[in-house]
Amino acid sequence: MSSLLSTRGLKKSFHKDGSEVAVLKGIDFDVAEGEFVTIMGPSGAGKSTFLHLVGSLDRPTEGAILYREKDIGLFTGEEQCRFRNEKLGFVFQFYHLLQDFSVMENIMVPLWIQRARPAEAQATAEEFLEIMGLSHRKSHKPGELSGGEQQRVAIARALINRPELILADEPTGNLDRKTGREVLGYILGVRQKLGAALVLVTHDPEIGAGGDRRLNMVDGELFKLD
Repeated sequence: MSSLLSTRGLKKSFHKDGSEVAVLKGIDFDVAEGEFVTIMGPSGAGKSTFLHLVGSLDRPTEGAILYREKDIGLFTGEEQCRFRNEKLGFVFQFYHLLQDFSVMENIMVPLWIQRARPAEAQATAEEFLEIMGLSHRKSHKPGELSGGEQQRVAIARALINRPELILADEPTGNLDRKTGREVLGYILGVRQKLGAALVLVTHDPEIGAGGDRRLNMVDGELFKLD
């Protein structure tokens, strides 16, 4: 499998109280097309920071991030926005749904940003509602849904543009064990349907064990798990 995304010597530091705090200490990482990689590690290890950098939500202090061998650090602001909207799907621990919008409208937001034709956007949203088992909830507002249902809406919204790479940051962290496993099943099912790569950060050893490749992040460094 060819490499979809790579990082080389990725570092991130913050300044606090006059001192420099190194969060990431030179990460070399590759994810292949269609690969499922899990990253485990304690809180504060740098996992979320790493995903934010890979997703171009933040800039590294040093190092390069390559997507299909193109350095995304050299993208213009417009190119980075297009890259995030067209190539990536973000699933976070918190749902970040628009409370005044219906389920259908929340899911359609990325298509509106792309200026998809209304009929096309609605048909695609209906398809993803069906996949996520939410067709009967399409007119409801987020506040009327359970936590698991809200996360499924967030997943549908993240994946409706059929991204090549899904970045999931503790996607089951706010859910009970049973609901979390159900939500993970939806993520994996859609990911397989799309043929997308998945990089998933988790504290859960059972979920972490499910990756094609399993990594551990400790104190800003990345290690392969046996």
